[in-house]
Amino acid sequence: MSKQQLQIKFEGRKLVIATKHKKETVIAPVFKSELGVNCFTAENLDTDLLGTFTGEVERNDSPLETVRKKCYLAMALTNCDMAIASEGSFGPHPTLGFINADDEILMFIDKKNNLEIWVRELSVDTNFNGQEVTTIKQLIEFSESAKFPEHALIIRKSKTETAEMIKGITDLATLKSSFLNLHYKYGSAYVETDMRAQYNPTRMHVIKNAVKKLITKIKTHCPKCYAPGFSVAEAKPGLKCENCGLPTRSTLLHILSCKCCGFTQEVMNPHGRFSEDPMYCDICNP
Repeated sequence: MSKQQLQIKFEGRKLVIATKHKKETVIAPVFKSELGVNCFTAENLDTDLLGTFTGEVERNDSPLETVRKKCYLAMALTNCDMAIASEGSFGPHPTLGFINADDEILMFIDKKNNLEIWVRELSVDTNFNGQEVTTIKQLIEFSESAKFPEHALIIRKSKTETAEMIKGITDLATLKSSFLNLHYKYGSAYVETDMRAQYNPTRMHVIKNAVKKLITKIKTHCPKCYAPGFSVAEAKPGLKCENCGLPTRSTLLHILSCKCCGFTQEVMNPHGRFSEDPMYCDICNP
């Protein structure tokens, strides 16, 4: 058992939150309360350089690598050895493709203790959408469906154009005048939801759920070395069908792993079910 790992402590240390979109409002209170860290933001950090939702800057890396880069950029700017960042992706749900989803990755890095702990929160609770509009009526109908004005909107010439784009619209007068200006020039406009966290309370709520999940993971310690972040590394299928008794694709067990000492542990029936409904069986419901 590693003495160094047993002595990992977070209380009283500084944690930089890598954001320019006010995510500290949901991250800082939880981390301060649960870990006793002192949270702050990096004033000169521009996370938009790694990609924007509206296409001015393409995201060249995977979401996981992007969120990791955010953490290291913030630590370099502030000379801090702990950081946290999030990265969101929006689009069709990976398995329920007919509805949109918010896919958030939240990462915590403790450079001093060589820790990298991250979680993923996939949620269908999102207003992510966009539409070409040619009339005020269409504009208002879209805005209502997008939970405007509590949730901000973006309007531009077309879905792919970045010129003449107005972001962060939160009042009807600005929305209408922006639309009328574009409509006068081009005959239509493209209106979409602003997915930046400070302009999207629904997304901020999903991030908050990810924060709670991350805290739980950090506070789950390895049974062998007591390092933080002992968690599921692999899910194995094979839960038996309650009708035919044959293995299904549903999860039979989780393999938990420690990144510090390599210790692993199997947890059978992690969801508390000992058989699967025949509707999820490839034999009974081909």
